[in-house]
Amino acid sequence: MAPVLELRGITKRFPGVLANDHISLTVEEGEIHALLGENGAGKTTLMNILYGLYRPDEGEIYVRGRRAEIRQPNDAINLGIGMVHQHFMLVPVFTVAENVMLGVESIRAGIFLDREDAVRRIRQISEQYGLGVDPHAYIKTLPVGIQQRVEIIKLLYRQADILILDEPTAVLTPQEVEELFKILRSLASQGKSIIFITHKLKEVMAIADRITVLRNGRVVGTTTPAKTSEEQLAAMMVGREVLLRVEKRPAQPGEPVLRVENLQVFDDRGNLAVRGVSFEVRAGEVLGVAGVQGNGQTELVQALTGLRPAAGGRIFILDKDMTTASPRAILERGVAHVPEDRQKDGLVLSFPVADNLVLNTYYLPPFAQRGVMDREVILATAERRVREFDVRTPSVLTPVSSLSGGNQQKVIVAREFSRPIRLLIASQPTRGLDVGSIEYIHRRIVEKRDEGCAVLLVSPELDEVMNLSDRIAVMYEGQIQAILPAETATKEEIGLLMAGVRKEEVRATAG
Repeated sequence: MAPVLELRGITKRFPGVLANDHISLTVEEGEIHALLGENGAGKTTLMNILYGLYRPDEGEIYVRGRRAEIRQPNDAINLGIGMVHQHFMLVPVFTVAENVMLGVESIRAGIFLDREDAVRRIRQISEQYGLGVDPHAYIKTLPVGIQQRVEIIKLLYRQADILILDEPTAVLTPQEVEELFKILRSLASQGKSIIFITHKLKEVMAIADRITVLRNGRVVGTTTPAKTSEEQLAAMMVGREVLLRVEKRPAQPGEPVLRVENLQVFDDRGNLAVRGVSFEVRAGEVLGVAGVQGNGQTELVQALTGLRPAAGGRIFILDKDMTTASPRAILERGVAHVPEDRQKDGLVLSFPVADNLVLNTYYLPPFAQRGVMDREVILATAERRVREFDVRTPSVLTPVSSLSGGNQQKVIVAREFSRPIRLLIASQPTRGLDVGSIEYIHRRIVEKRDEGCAVLLVSPELDEVMNLSDRIAVMYEGQIQAILPAETATKEEIGLLMAGVRKEEVRATAG
């Protein structure tokens, strides 16, 4: 019997880049097939070809044994192929039913929208696959996990039986991930085939029937969870052995370096994003901030680094009130900042690597003498830092825009970690990076902690927070739900707090 889907020799070239290099794989009926690989490995390009967003330069696609011509998404949809993108394609002010029927509207009496028919079909699909979605609910009122179910219903409503899910767990709590996995297993048991794109090794091992690993645009192997391990998958992805969990000795915390008292911060829309937050970070410890993205973490970090004014409360760095200080004054107080958006807030993309390595120290000796920049010293220092931090670049004069995401991040880490610092504020330091770059940056963060630096780590990746932190603060809707010792905190406990359950209720649940 022919596979439900077969890709043969798919090749796609962009200017200067071979994104897919003769990729072949099969997907069987009722199978959850994980597609794993580093950033730039070719996963998303391959799925965009399958969904009709790109045309392959070479290769063939077969659906249920018959060759398919997929020139646009409508062709894919007509073949029963559907895709849930990492960023949901939903209209917030529409109901679930209105979102689901958008583009495939049911018509009654030739001219009227048949909402009742759509609601009936959505209820049927929801019940059949255990999705539990109210067709009359407005999207803007639904948690992220339920919004993702609406995206899945959209595919099933269009009778898709090959479902592509691109990084489907990126914005979910651990409990929502478990619920999603139950739904995916239910879909697979009823004959649906699922392509699961991710970089999270634990999830692949938990959900996949088969795993195909891509590296540099090529298939390096297909295996099953029973025949492999997280360590082996990481080595396949990177081409070398990778340390998945950084080794660190117990913290030796000293005096508080950062003290935050009743901090309040507005977001861009004038809403209170940080609501009376208080905490401290001591020398020689990592305080991790866990939470689903969008719960005030961005505004908190911007206030701490002088990029956004505080609406109330106070910020002390080394016992000095820095609440209204400028970013430069905060940096000169011994603060390093790895921003969550490296391209917007961390780099000047048109500048060469060398200049990006001195963005916040170019006016200080030895990089400037009597107000004049010393190019020789800047270039020599850049050469040394590129070697020390393993930045892969043709030259220190290469524009930083031409580097990969991982190497751009290493430029920021090299700049921030190479000067005397007392406090490191790292916001999503491994966002969008592959396992090799993650290993490197985690090791550097632990080194800074062990040198006596205070570290505030903000990340939506719960594994990252739990691996690196000595204490964990959980944020929900702009407030800190609880601060827990990392050695005794469980993923389930943190997940409940991330979802808004109060600490007392979490303890009662655990008890």
